[in-house]
Amino acid sequence: MNRCVLPAWDQIPSLVLGKIYNYLEPQDRLNASQTCRHWRGVLFQKRFFNNFKFRLHINNERQYTFFRQTLCNLATEVTINFDFMNVFHIEKVRKILYRIARCNNMQGLHFSTSNVGIIAPGIKNKEKLIDIEQCFLEPLKMFLNRKNFPCQILDLGAIEALTFYGIDILKSLGKPDALLQLTLASIKFDPCNYTIPTIEPTLLQKCSSLQALSLDYDCLNEDLLHAMELLPLNKFLICIHSLNRQHPGISDTSWARFGAAFPNIDLIVSLVYAFEAVEVLQVRILRRNMPITHLRVLFCDFMNVDALDWMSINNSNTLKSIQWIDSAYKHSDKKVMDLFIRSGQDPFVMMAWRCKNLEEIVIHGYVIDPHNIVGISRLRGPTLKRLEISMIDETPTEASMDSFIEEINTLIGQKWEPVPPSSLHPALGYIPVTDDVRDKYVFDLMRRDMGY
Repeated sequence: MNRCVLPAWDQIPSLVLGKIYNYLEPQDRLNASQTCRHWRGVLFQKRFFNNFKFRLHINNERQYTFFRQTLCNLATEVTINFDFMNVFHIEKVRKILYRIARCNNMQGLHFSTSNVGIIAPGIKNKEKLIDIEQCFLEPLKMFLNRKNFPCQILDLGAIEALTFYGIDILKSLGKPDALLQLTLASIKFDPCNYTIPTIEPTLLQKCSSLQALSLDYDCLNEDLLHAMELLPLNKFLICIHSLNRQHPGISDTSWARFGAAFPNIDLIVSLVYAFEAVEVLQVRILRRNMPITHLRVLFCDFMNVDALDWMSINNSNTLKSIQWIDSAYKHSDKKVMDLFIRSGQDPFVMMAWRCKNLEEIVIHGYVIDPHNIVGISRLRGPTLKRLEISMIDETPTEASMDSFIEEINTLIGQKWEPVPPSSLHPALGYIPVTDDVRDKYVFDLMRRDMGY
């Protein structure tokens, strides 16, 4: 009697194994692929990697090699994490960009680095270590110029040296009407001294499918704002650093027209190390008809109470979120400089009363009276989805503080307590940190606001 001899598991034909994989869920398919090298090799087919997003760490040599050889042909979106001060990283990024430019599957590209504020061309840049145009711009243009599988998402990672070339990047788009998200806002090396690039309105108008956009305020003018009215934007992030005396500003009339064109847009205004701009926020930047929904004031070392009052009156119909953030450790001779809000009425309480759509309040680096936190909670109730405060006036006794916290929990319908120092991000704490740590905090917040 002849017995049927079954092939060894590692000798199952690739075609048969591929058909078996078709019946498996993604996680089960991944688990099965770990059986042996043959089974793993069958996994890497485009049909098994729909909408595949990958985060590439350039300092991981094995991952870098595997991505170049295999995953680069499968991923539809990649985030390249690298060190802009490391020349070996730059060379690897250059090679990856040329490799990506030749892959017809890649449609989304993000940069991520701990050194976002590298000096841009034109600013004390005689001793730069790398040639931005050769290492980044040339392969980027190749990638962006493709008409088959064109770029849909481009995130320059808030890197000043890259965002400086915004106009060149827009000109390079082979199919601009395919672009859905564009991030051109930056974090400056020197927030008080930098070169201001220009963006032609006609180039932006060609991006007729653009839904999310970020820009530095210096690049924005009324012509550019009017050009955006033809786009299907649902999110617009404006990043403010310094205020150029030559910048004409945006009129209330233009903002009213913009708001009429985009009644449901998320308009996010972020002040980053804007030490001068924060003091004249309500005079030079904010306008009554500006449909601002989110305000971020990040490490500006000043609480502009007048601006808060102004917004609670003039932007009450649109404002949804406010984050006013500094570190507990202030950049001064004093190790800790607790700033109490000293005014006849707490501006955040008034904002909670007047702004009917307000659902998020985040305050770090400033001491808040617990009575006012209770007042905010009473006014907003369960509609306040996020209330985050780390520094509270400790004048009340421990028993009364427990009573405050219990009442706040009841009013907002969720468990709440002030953020303890041990849970604070290093950029927000009582110990001085490097610029890179703060930049990383700002960068992560900007990415979340853009939906990345």
